[in-house]
Amino acid sequence: MVEQEPTAGHRLGAPDTLGISTLEAGQKPPAVPSGRRAAVRVRMLDDSEEIFDVSQRASGKVLFEMVCAHLNLIEGDYFGLEFQDHRKMTVWLDLLKPIMKQIRRPKHTVLRFVVKFFPPDHGQLMEELTRYLFALQIRQDLATGRLTCTDSSAALLVSHIIQSEIGDFEETQCRQHLLNNNYIPDQMALMDKIMDFHHTHVGHTPAESDYQLLEVSRRLEMYGIRLHPAKDREGTKLSLAVAHTGVLVFQGHTRINSFNWSKVRKLSFKRKRFLIKLRPDLNQSTYQDTLEFVMASRDCCKVFWKICVEYHAFFRLFEEPKPKPKPVLFSRGSSFRFSGRTQKQVMDYVKETEFKKLPFDRKHSRVQYNSALSPLPSPLHSQVPNQAEGRSQKELALVSSEDSAALRIRQSPSPSAQQNGQSDGVLWAGGEARGQAPGVRQQAAELHTADGAGLSVSLVNGHRRGDELNATIPSPDGQQPSPLTSPLLNDAGALRTDDEEENRRKRFPTDKAYFIAKELLTTERTYLKDLELITLTFQSVLSKEECVPESLRKLLKSSFEPLHTYHSDFLKELEQRLALWEGRSNAHIKGDYQRIGDVMLKNTQALKMLTAQLQKHAECVGELEKACVASRRLASVCRDFELQKACYVPVNVFILRPLHRLLHYKQILERLCKHYPATQPDFRDCREVQEKCSYMLKTDNYQRLLELQKDLLGVEGLAVPTREFIRLGCLSKLSGKGLQQRMFFLFSDVLLYTSRGITASNQFKVHGQLPLRGMTIRESEDEWGVPHCFTLVTPRQSLVVAASSISEMEKWMEDLKMAVDLAEDCSGPATSLLTNSHDVKSPGEWASEVESEDDLGGSRTSLERHGNSSAHHRGNTTVHVCWHRNTSVSMLDFSIATENQLSGNLLRKFKNSNGWQKLWVVFTNFSLFFYKTHQDEFPLASLPLLGYSVTVPAESENIHKDYVFKLHFKSHIYYFRSESEYSFERWMEVIRSATISSSRTRYLNRKEPY
Repeated sequence: MVEQEPTAGHRLGAPDTLGISTLEAGQKPPAVPSGRRAAVRVRMLDDSEEIFDVSQRASGKVLFEMVCAHLNLIEGDYFGLEFQDHRKMTVWLDLLKPIMKQIRRPKHTVLRFVVKFFPPDHGQLMEELTRYLFALQIRQDLATGRLTCTDSSAALLVSHIIQSEIGDFEETQCRQHLLNNNYIPDQMALMDKIMDFHHTHVGHTPAESDYQLLEVSRRLEMYGIRLHPAKDREGTKLSLAVAHTGVLVFQGHTRINSFNWSKVRKLSFKRKRFLIKLRPDLNQSTYQDTLEFVMASRDCCKVFWKICVEYHAFFRLFEEPKPKPKPVLFSRGSSFRFSGRTQKQVMDYVKETEFKKLPFDRKHSRVQYNSALSPLPSPLHSQVPNQAEGRSQKELALVSSEDSAALRIRQSPSPSAQQNGQSDGVLWAGGEARGQAPGVRQQAAELHTADGAGLSVSLVNGHRRGDELNATIPSPDGQQPSPLTSPLLNDAGALRTDDEEENRRKRFPTDKAYFIAKELLTTERTYLKDLELITLTFQSVLSKEECVPESLRKLLKSSFEPLHTYHSDFLKELEQRLALWEGRSNAHIKGDYQRIGDVMLKNTQALKMLTAQLQKHAECVGELEKACVASRRLASVCRDFELQKACYVPVNVFILRPLHRLLHYKQILERLCKHYPATQPDFRDCREVQEKCSYMLKTDNYQRLLELQKDLLGVEGLAVPTREFIRLGCLSKLSGKGLQQRMFFLFSDVLLYTSRGITASNQFKVHGQLPLRGMTIRESEDEWGVPHCFTLVTPRQSLVVAASSISEMEKWMEDLKMAVDLAEDCSGPATSLLTNSHDVKSPGEWASEVESEDDLGGSRTSLERHGNSSAHHRGNTTVHVCWHRNTSVSMLDFSIATENQLSGNLLRKFKNSNGWQKLWVVFTNFSLFFYKTHQDEFPLASLPLLGYSVTVPAESENIHKDYVFKLHFKSHIYYFRSESEYSFERWMEVIRSATISSSRTRYLNRKEPY
């Protein structure tokens, strides 16, 4: 019984009253019935045994929930308790029946906690602990010979196991470990092959090794298979098994037939006969209505029938089936039903609920690490292992997946090396940040580092950050701060009282023209910082590299240095004019300084000369890409540069900033001209400058294709002049396995579909392409019974996909039809974007190829094969945000985001906090980036806005301040306060442009920006 002595659960840090997966959020485990008690022994997957003290009248559900709570396991529904009954048959513990009616001799019975339901994609497992337990199950199945495979696959599986247990390859240690531990039968014969594979896993953390172990295992034919002996009508010895797809028939360890759930009309048994009734198949001339198999006994039939019922309900139903009403007189047939959550309910529960991150220990692992017990994302997470290896102090920028939409940044109580992932509704941390303000734990940690000495790993717009913290930041009272307290909120200099704020407002002008001019100033500050990044920092890095072509050096220098000089002087003039306009000196008495058009007109001639050179910036992007393709060293230098904290968006975006800036000037001038009457002297100056500031070069499509090329694995030649990007986003693909989340990329000639795999580069593996020429699109919700479903039909294949909402479906269908029309007008031959998979396969994919159940293995580039870990920075790009939040964006959305860039000071407040915190905020690339001041070199954190809604606080929220707007996503709520009505309207406008995806119709109805 769980007595006073320390147990595994206490060692894992599990609280005594933690809710588990079979309960709704907020509920507690059911009260244990009173009465006589019994001690029940349960053997865990790590071979440890625990004793649970339960009432003899308690149901199986009570014991199962005690075990899950003991392990602090959220996704317990994938597991079950099995035991040998009095007939020496292995059966599952029925959760609805009293324990003592199932176990006659509890003192002599040991229940085994094992995996019961094996999902088709382990990316659907949201928690790291769940994947670890699955890995232990695979280890057991290998050792017992239940999971059979080829020698190559077995060696690869064992290599991932020992990587998680002893870490990186060291020949003597590896050989000795294999001699002392037996993982598979006849292991000695495969020792050299195991060591060869182990040598390729350098740098993998235990969590990554678990993931790769499951990745290889799920492709094996015997993965998750539990054989039940049977015979056919002719007496041939067979075995039956059940999987997520349906009922399988094996002869030995070879699958000879399968019956998909969609083809099965009814499963039943009569005495020793197990019956499968099939639906009529119009494509077959000889149709057999009922298949009959003979098993050893009626009990064997019933055991197998029960697990079939449970597998079907768990993987195919949306919710737990309701119990049948009890008959009045007598019953016919079994009353057994599936009890518990379905897989969909489990995944939805984990996606929508916040959990406190708790560490857990790996019994067999010698690798020092800090494991975090928190739900993932990909689908993430599919997702990425949330674990950093403290022994090697290795920084990993990893993202975890939750629903297709949400991600969490979690707090770790351990001072060891940690890592930070992407978060839905949670800020991505930068170097100095330290966690979460008191009272906002439900909104998760906004800024996260290790407490005390150690490593901080943070992500800003997909870029990894790592800083060593040699000392903690003391709190104002001299005590060490809590790791849950943000230094921003502790910084008294960043807080502003309401009285100070009101007094400050009264000193400044209230004219709308002043706030428009101030927007020009604040965005110019951000723009100059971006120019400095290329002019000073990036060129300084390139000057130290011999691999950089001289032509590229000259092109960058001639393009950016004159611009930097001009805008430095221009910013000084803007600051002086705004200072005079605000009246911070008595100089305003000597003249009319409450205008801005004259300053811009004065600088127009120089700006016009520079505008003629803007073609060079588009050339810079092309030349840099060619140089990176030609030199692997230069490509590595550019990737490393994008890992720097100041590089908060890709380098190509910074290079094209001057083109975008001209558009911003024109928009600001338009707002001034609209505000001024025609008789206003400043109106004439603004109008004249506006007419001269009309040059705009469109290069965003090429830059977007280059960025997407980096996010995709298994394609080549994507960035060509004739191809246009149209839309990217999440859709669910309907297959024999059910609905599977996929990332779709729509171009003017082809549609690619991918999934987010766990690779060193966080890229999306391309599974296939659909040419648009000849494609037809039709709604098919009634045909398949899936909400928001439509079918893509090409001459060679058809694809059934489902969107997350009716609006998403309409946007996809609209863009697809438009793209098909474009493709029909093109006369050139269709080209394949897929790379040759034979040239890029990894050892793991080669080893398991012959036993693969599908072709979703994907390919690996030469960059991955050489173990380049710097590619982790692709983890939080716009593509990944769309994946995690189950949404989509189009090229029109990117164009609108380019128009709507904004900078300025805002006051921020969390839902449960009291004070307002002043921050310098930059909006760009569908995200808010947060700085303490505009002089800071890099952002402290970022908040991706896709999926958020922006509204005005309701009266019930008690936000009694002017100009406040609210950002809301699921349980994450942030309040922001601006200084004027104009700035409030501008922030609402630009944020709405990022939170509401545009349809083509809505966009074309807008005023053309240029």
